[in-house]
Amino acid sequence: MRTGIRLGIDVGTARVGVASSDLHGILATPVETVPRDHDGSDDVARIAAIVAERAALEVVVGEPMALSGRRTASTEDAIGFASRLAAALPVPVRLVDERMSTVSAHQALRSAGRKQKGTRPIIDQAAAVVILQHALDSERGSGRPPGRAVDPGADTEGAE
Repeated sequence: MRTGIRLGIDVGTARVGVASSDLHGILATPVETVPRDHDGSDDVARIAAIVAERAALEVVVGEPMALSGRRTASTEDAIGFASRLAAALPVPVRLVDERMSTVSAHQALRSAGRKQKGTRPIIDQAAAVVILQHALDSERGSGRPPGRAVDPGADTEGAE
């Protein structure tokens, strides 16, 4: 397992959830929810600032696939966002399958006694935690970085 902090990203249409790991890649914790900026680059700039503040080793972006494994409009949006990040960040960006992460995040919040109402601001962070924890567990089990690398400025379909 590589040593270094990773950031987990849950891309939504209105918000981007951010989570961070500890230095040893054992535990993912919530960081913040960044407002989505479709017309500019404020969201990417804020994530770049978090990468710098935490001296992150890499960024893991959730790739929302349909349960069937097919790509959706959300998949394309997340891939586009990951490509923007890869072009702007000094660290590698990886895409990982995030099927059911938001459902898992909702269940975890309910289990913790949080009501559905009022969780919207934190559900994105909770989903980012689920995505990042899955990536950390995957790397620890396989000994390889999770998902596939995003090549800045290139289409990521078919990438390793």
